[in-house]
Amino acid sequence: MVQKMRIFKTHIKEYRAKFDMTQDDLAKTVGVRRETIGNLENGRYNPSLKLAMDISKVFGCTVEDIFEIVNNENSCGK
Repeated sequence: MVQKMRIFKTHIKEYRAKFDMTQDDLAKTVGVRRETIGNLENGRYNPSLKLAMDISKVFGCTVEDIFEIVNNENSCGK
C-alpha cells in the first residue's frame, strides 16, 4: 500500500546563507529564541502565521518562498 504524506518543508537555512545570517541573528530580528529557528529548520516545529510572515518579511519574499508543503510517498507493507 502506498500512503501519501504531506511534509512541511522550510528553506530558512538557504535564505539565511544568502543573507549571511546566523540562527541567532534571525531569531533576534523576528523576536524568538535561536532554538525556535533551529527547530523550524529541522522540521520539528511549525511556525505560527505571524512568525512565518515575519521571517518572509526579513528576506523580502513571500511565505510560500520559504515554507512549503510537499507530498511524500511512503511504501507500507508489501
